[in-house]
Amino acid sequence: MGRPLILTLSCCLLATACSQTVGGYRQVAPSLVEPGADAVNTRGTYLDLIQRMQKQGAYYASLAHIDAFRQRHGDTPAVRLLQADALRQTGQLDAADALYVSLTRGDQAAAAWHGIGLIAAQRDQDDKAEAALARAAHLVPLDTAVLGDLGYARLRAGKLEQAQAPLAQALELVPGDPRAVANLAVWALLRNDPDTAERLLQRGNASALTRSEVQRQAVALRQRASSTQAASATSSPGIASADDRRRGALQPGTADRRTVPVRATPVRPDSALPATMLERFGHIATATESTP
Repeated sequence: MGRPLILTLSCCLLATACSQTVGGYRQVAPSLVEPGADAVNTRGTYLDLIQRMQKQGAYYASLAHIDAFRQRHGDTPAVRLLQADALRQTGQLDAADALYVSLTRGDQAAAAWHGIGLIAAQRDQDDKAEAALARAAHLVPLDTAVLGDLGYARLRAGKLEQAQAPLAQALELVPGDPRAVANLAVWALLRNDPDTAERLLQRGNASALTRSEVQRQAVALRQRASSTQAASATSSPGIASADDRRRGALQPGTADRRTVPVRATPVRPDSALPATMLERFGHIATATESTP
C-alpha cells in the first residue's frame, strides 16, 4: 500500500506517506527482476520478492511477477493488494480503485481504504479522500503513514484545525521523524506562525533544501486555496449564503473543499526528505523509479 507533528499536522505533508528515495532513478537489482527457481517456488518468498521489487520502484515488473505468482500459487487478498498498489503507482487508477474496493472487507481493509483515499486525493476529490483515509486510520490507528496522509488530505481541503490531530499523533508516534517535523512546519506556516515553524525545523536539524521545500509547500497550498476560492466566487455570483460568509472567515491557506482545486507542480526535495504526498498525487512511476 502506499506508503508512504507536535503541533502536528504536518508530518504528513512532506511525509506520509512516503518514504522514497528522491531525485533520480535507480537500477533494479537483476536478482529482483529475474529471481531464481527457489524464490518463485516458495509462496512466501515469492511474495516477499514482489514486495521488494515494489519498494525499489519496479512496479511494472511486479505486475508481471504477480501474474506468474498466480499461475504457480493461486490468488490471495495479499496478492490483489500488491496488484492494486502497482496499478496505482503506474497510473492505472480505475483498475486500482476497483481492486481496492474489492478488498475493503477483510484483512486488507485498512490498506485498501488507504489506497482508495490516495486515488481520490490524486483526482482532487477532497471529501472522498478524507473519508477513505479516516476509515483507514480508524482501522490502523498506529500507522503513521495513514495518519500523515489523512492529515495532509485535510490540509489540502483547507481544514487546518482538523488536520492537527492525525499529524500530531504521527509525530508523537515517531518523534524526530523528518517528514513529521517538516509537515508540521508547513502547517505552522499556514497558520501564520513562522516562529513555531522555525523551532520545529531547528529541532529536526533540517537542511537548507528541506527548509526550502517547507516554504514551497506552504506557498503551493496557499495558491491552491486561493485558486479554489476564486473559482467558487466566479461560479457562484450574487448574494453570499451563510456558508459563504463563514468560509470568508477561514484562515489564510484554507480552501473551499467543495470546489475543484488547481494542482501545484511540486519539486523533488533533497534525499534526506521523503517525497510529499502532494508530489505523489501528481506523479506516475516508471518501472525503475524508486517511489513510496
